[in-house]
Amino acid sequence: MKEAEFYQPSNYVNRELSWIDFNGRVLEEAVAPENPLLERANFLGITQSNVDEFFMVRVASLHKLSAFNVTTTDASGMTPKEQLAAVNDKEHQMVEKRYQVYNEQLLPALAKQEIFIKHVTDLNEAEYDFVSRYFEDELMPVLTPMADDSSRPFPFIANNSLNVAVKLIRDLAQQLEPRKVLEGDQEVTENQTTMHEKGDQPAEKFATVRVPDIYKRLIKLPTGNALVLIDDVIKEFIAKLFPGYRVLSTGTYRVMRDMDLDVAEEDTSDLLRAVQHQLRAREHGSVMRLEIEEDFDGWLEHHLIDRLQVDEAWVYRVNGPVDLTFLKKLSGMVEGHADLRYAPYQAYQDPALDMDHNIFAAIREKDHLLQHPYDNFQSVVNFIHQAAEDPKTLAIKMTLYRVSGNSPIIKYLGQAAQQGKQVTVLVEVKARFDEQNNVRWARRLEQMGCHVIYGLVGLKTHCKIALVIRRDDDGIRRYMHLGTGNYNDVTAHFYTDMGLLTCDYELGEDLTNLFNALSGFARTRYFHKLHTSPDGIRDFINQKIDQQIAIAKRGNPARISMKMNSLSDKQIIAHLYQAAAAGVKIRLLIRGITCLRNDLPILHNNIEVHSIVGRFLEHSRIYYFEGDGHEEIYLASADMMTRNLNRRVEELYPVTEDDTKAQAIAIFEAMWKDNVKTRVLHGTVYERLEPEGKRFDSQEYFVKQAQKQVAGLAREAKNHKRLSNVFETLTRHVSNLHLKSTGGED
Repeated sequence: MKEAEFYQPSNYVNRELSWIDFNGRVLEEAVAPENPLLERANFLGITQSNVDEFFMVRVASLHKLSAFNVTTTDASGMTPKEQLAAVNDKEHQMVEKRYQVYNEQLLPALAKQEIFIKHVTDLNEAEYDFVSRYFEDELMPVLTPMADDSSRPFPFIANNSLNVAVKLIRDLAQQLEPRKVLEGDQEVTENQTTMHEKGDQPAEKFATVRVPDIYKRLIKLPTGNALVLIDDVIKEFIAKLFPGYRVLSTGTYRVMRDMDLDVAEEDTSDLLRAVQHQLRAREHGSVMRLEIEEDFDGWLEHHLIDRLQVDEAWVYRVNGPVDLTFLKKLSGMVEGHADLRYAPYQAYQDPALDMDHNIFAAIREKDHLLQHPYDNFQSVVNFIHQAAEDPKTLAIKMTLYRVSGNSPIIKYLGQAAQQGKQVTVLVEVKARFDEQNNVRWARRLEQMGCHVIYGLVGLKTHCKIALVIRRDDDGIRRYMHLGTGNYNDVTAHFYTDMGLLTCDYELGEDLTNLFNALSGFARTRYFHKLHTSPDGIRDFINQKIDQQIAIAKRGNPARISMKMNSLSDKQIIAHLYQAAAAGVKIRLLIRGITCLRNDLPILHNNIEVHSIVGRFLEHSRIYYFEGDGHEEIYLASADMMTRNLNRRVEELYPVTEDDTKAQAIAIFEAMWKDNVKTRVLHGTVYERLEPEGKRFDSQEYFVKQAQKQVAGLAREAKNHKRLSNVFETLTRHVSNLHLKSTGGED
C-alpha cells in the first residue's frame, strides 16, 4: 500500500486525548505498590502539574481555534470544538480518579505511617493554638482582602494562584455600638445604625484573599509528622480580616489561564523586547479552567463564573484540596521514613572526564557516550569548565534551550568570554515557561562579554549542541557535545538523556556549518553526518524507513526501533504503517503522546509499542535501524512530532565507534526488556505489562550498573592507596638498609 492510503482519520488517535492517557499512566505510579509511599505522593502531585501546563498551552490553543470558528480537523478527524468537548469530558473523569487516589489510598496509607495532612477541625488544642498564633504572627500582616463592589472592581486573579473566596454580610449586632469617626478635623460619635435603615436586610458581599505564595502550602505542626494546609488555616481565621462583617461561607479556588506565548516574528531585531512584552501580556490571558472545592458555595461559584467569564463546563469541583501539586513537596517536609523514599544512589563519574584529568585528551583517545542520570551530568559541565579555563581554547559555541536557575554552565561561558575567548551562545528566549529565565540569562551573558543570539525567525532552536575550538599541538581541532536533553544541571538528575562527547572531524565541520547558519546568513546544503530540522530529519527518517521497506520486500529481515517522547506526525505514522504492511518489524518506545494505533489488520502485528513510566522521566531519543546485516543507531533532540520536524532547529547524529555504538544498542535493548514499568499498546489503549519470569526494571538496572561502576572506582582508589602505602614502606625500608650499609653516609 502507498503511504497516502493510511491517512484515514480512523487510523489515528487524537493527540490531546492521548496526552491525557499518558497522564493516566503517571497516575498509575501513584498507586503502584512497588513504589515507596512518599514517591507515590510525588507522582500524584506530578499529574496535577502536568495537567496544569496542558491547560495553559494545549487547551488554550484549542480554545483560540474554536473561538475563531476554525473547522479544520486533526489527523483523527476532530475539529477544535470537538476536541475541546472530548478533552473536557475525559479530564473531568481524570480529576475524579486523582482525588479517589488521594482520599481512598494516599491519605490512609500516610496515616498508617503516622504522617497526617490534617484539617483545621481535626486539630487538638495545642495544634489549634499553634496555627492560631501562626495566623496572627505570620499570615495576617501579609494577607490582603480584596472587595468586589461598586467602588472596587473585581480584582485580577493571577494564573495558578491559590485564592480564598468569601461571602459575608454586615454584622448588625455590632452596629448598635457607637464609633468614632473624623468629620473634617473634628472627631464625632456616630451611631452605626444610621448606616442602614432599620429593618433593611444587609446585602451579601463578595471578597477574595490571595494565599501568599511566599509561604509553603503545608504548615508543619509542632509534634510528629502532622501538617495542615495554609488555605485551611486562612479560612478558619479569615473573619479577623473583616471586622464588622459576618462570614457566611469561604472556599478555595484557582484559575488556569491561557499562557501560550504568541510572538509575532516578522524579524528578530526586537525579539527579546517582543518576548518580554508577551510575558507581561499573557499573565492576563483568558481563563481556561476554574477549580473549586466540592462544597463550594453556589453563590460564590456563580459570582466567580460571571466575573472571570468562564464557561460553566470548565468549572472543576474537586473532592479535596484544590491544587494537588503540594504533594511534590511532602517528602521534603516529612522527618525520617527513609524507607518511604527511593533509595539514594550515586551517579557514575568517569575519571577521564573529571576536573583532575585532561578531558580533551580523553576525547581525542575515544568517543564517550553518556547516559544521564546514571552517568554524572557533571562530565558535561566539566567539559565547558575546562574549555573556559584552557589557554588553548579559541572559541566556544553553544545552544541553550532550558538551563537551571543557577546554571554553572552560564558561569563558565561568562568566564571564558572574560578571558578573551570567542563565546557565542544561542539562547532560545521562546522556550515555553522558561522565557523569563532565558531572557535573564541572555542579558547576563551579554554583560559578561558573550555574543548572544536570541533565536531565529519563525523557529525555536531546540537542538542541544556545544562546540569547542581548540589549538592542539598538531593544529586546530573541534571538540563537541551533542545531546538529547537540555543543558540543565538540575533536571539532569531525574530526566533520562544521552549525549556524545567526540572530536570527529566530519561532525566538527557539520557543527561549524550549523552554528554559521544559526548566527549568520550561511545556508548549508550538505552535512557529512549531522541531520537537522527543519526538513532534514524528516527526509532522513523517511529515507531510512524506505531502506527497511526495500530490504523486507526482498524477503530479508528488517527492523526499525525508535525511542521518543511523543509520536504524532501524521506522515511519519503513515510511513511506519506502510513499512509494517511490507513486513518490517517495528519496535517503538514512546513515553507520552501516541497517535499511532497498532491494531489495524494490514499491519500484521508488526508494530509493537511500549511506554515506560517510572522513577525517572524518559527523555532520550534513539533511532535504530537493522537490515542486510547492518546496524545503524542515531541519537537526536527531536521527537517524531510535526513541530520538531518542521518548525524547530533540531539535531540527529550517528553513534559510530564500535564501543559507543554497542553501548547505545544495549541501552535500547535493556529498556525494551523492561517488564516492570512498561505498558504495552493494544490498539489505542496502553495496558500494564504483566511480568513473565524474572522481573526487570530497566531504570533500576541502570542504577545498579552505575553503582557497580562507582564501587569499582572506590576499590581501585582503595587498592591504589594500599599499594602506595606498601611502596612507601618498602622505600623507607630500602633507605634504612642503604644507610646501615654505608654507615649513615649518603
